Amino acid sequence: MIRYFQKVIPLLCLGVVNWGANAQEKEDENLETERVVIVKAYTPTISDAFKIKSIPTLNDSVTQKKKEIRYSIFSVPVASTYTPAKGRAANIDRPKPIDIYDNYATLGFGNFTSVLAEFYSNFQISRSDNLGLYLHHNSSQGGIDEVQLDDKFYNTYLDLNYTSRTRDYTYGIEVGAEHQLYNWYGLPEIPALTEEDINAIDPQQSYFGVKLGGKLQFDDLYFKKASLNYRFFGDVLGSVEHHVVAKPTFEFEMGNSLITTNFIVDYLNGSFDRDLDLVQGIPNQYGILNLGVNPSLVILKDNLTVNVGGAVYYSIDTENSDNDFFIYPKVTASYRILDESVIAYGGLEGELKQNTYRDAVQENPFVSPTLILEPTNNLYNAHIGLKGKLSDVVSYNFRGSYISEDEKPLFVNNPVSALELEGFDYGNSFSYRYDDMNTFVGHGELNFEINKRFKLGASVEYFDYENEDEQEAWNLPEVKASTLIDYQINKQWFAGAQLFYVGERKDIDNTVVTLPTLPVATVTLDAYVDANVNIGYRLNDQLSFFIKGNNLLGDNYEKWVNFPVQDIQILGGITYKFDY
Repeated sequence: MIRYFQKVIPLLCLGVVNWGANAQEKEDENLETERVVIVKAYTPTISDAFKIKSIPTLNDSVTQKKKEIRYSIFSVPVASTYTPAKGRAANIDRPKPIDIYDNYATLGFGNFTSVLAEFYSNFQISRSDNLGLYLHHNSSQGGIDEVQLDDKFYNTYLDLNYTSRTRDYTYGIEVGAEHQLYNWYGLPEIPALTEEDINAIDPQQSYFGVKLGGKLQFDDLYFKKASLNYRFFGDVLGSVEHHVVAKPTFEFEMGNSLITTNFIVDYLNGSFDRDLDLVQGIPNQYGILNLGVNPSLVILKDNLTVNVGGAVYYSIDTENSDNDFFIYPKVTASYRILDESVIAYGGLEGELKQNTYRDAVQENPFVSPTLILEPTNNLYNAHIGLKGKLSDVVSYNFRGSYISEDEKPLFVNNPVSALELEGFDYGNSFSYRYDDMNTFVGHGELNFEINKRFKLGASVEYFDYENEDEQEAWNLPEVKASTLIDYQINKQWFAGAQLFYVGERKDIDNTVVTLPTLPVATVTLDAYVDANVNIGYRLNDQLSFFIKGNNLLGDNYEKWVNFPVQDIQILGGITYKFDY
């Protein structure tokens, strides 16, 4: 039937088309031209759209119905024989914690009848308060070869400190006392001195001092901290010195920057028993008051840290009625080029340094009580360097500096006095000479931390001096170097070593008389190497034994002209740690 319709339908369509064409031709023959007048505007309308069904209906004569599927689950219970076991924590082998003791005592004896004693104790009074005590004593009865005068020495000091911490602030008090005994044993060859004259010389000098200080620090105030320290220092020959330093600090934040302002009040007053001019009787007294302010701004930006500041000082010489005004730069910066591997840093800094009698004694205990004391004007210290880590084992620090100083004190050997003969008047003591100096310093440092048990460090410094008035940079070396080793052999044994090298130095040769118009005669002190080794055995956590060897190369070098040091020094002792 379908095939029948497929044949008839095309024939009917062809007939309709022919009939329409003939009818159109007949109407065209009778068509006339007429005038059409439109009396109403055309208003179009939109008829409803006829939507084609997205799913057409099928009118096929043959259709098949889907077969209905029926299914069911055949469930059979299965008995489980699995029983979970209870979990058990694994054992961790933890190392035994290291006992930390708050107190220790050390006692040692060695050749040259030397004694070393130390005692430290920390009393925890409460959760916020504690009291500390530290006692140190080091002495030797002397015995240096070819020394004609007594060369024994004592060095003892005691420190007490109390600290209290609260929620808002922390304060502390410190009290200390010290006693030092030295002898001016560096007697030069003086032909006029007989053995009887030498035996009549009393070369002994004793120094003593007391200090009292306090500090206060706030956590949440602009007034950040303050410190006040007083120190008295003197000797048995009538020298007296008072030194007071007060430093309040204010600190506040401005954006991402930190502004800090330090105020400095530094007052020094003292006198020596011997007059400056023995003929005119001018007393050797000094009084210096330095007032300073040091504002600084810390800027942090990515890998760059900059500290921009300055310092202003007003110095008043109360004895000579001489006042001076000083301005110094204080600018430092550091930049991380490669994280911790390469860090570039530099700065331009200056300061007004107060020189004291005690500072001179700590550097050279053989000074005479005839010093002239005045501050050093450190105009600037310009430095630039690189530091960082080459690996987890090796770290480095290289720096170059150029320092300009006015009135820098230099130690020089005193000539033999012909007026008053005290124990220091035989060319066996030192005094200050001041000079304006420029110094270039090259510094290099390498540190190797092979592991937690072995550490090695080495450093070297080179100095180039330029003096304005003095002939030489007296008693200052051109090269200094050191090497330090620390080795924890095992749990019980430990060892260490230090090697120091100091280059040649020059001093005035007072045994040669020269005319005032000619350069002074000089004496050259040889370079020296000082090798020190220490070995220890730890019996338990509390008791250990040690032995130290100093100047093991046996060189009686002269650190100061005519002052040879002790040769090989061996000292052994014990250290005991404990708690109350």
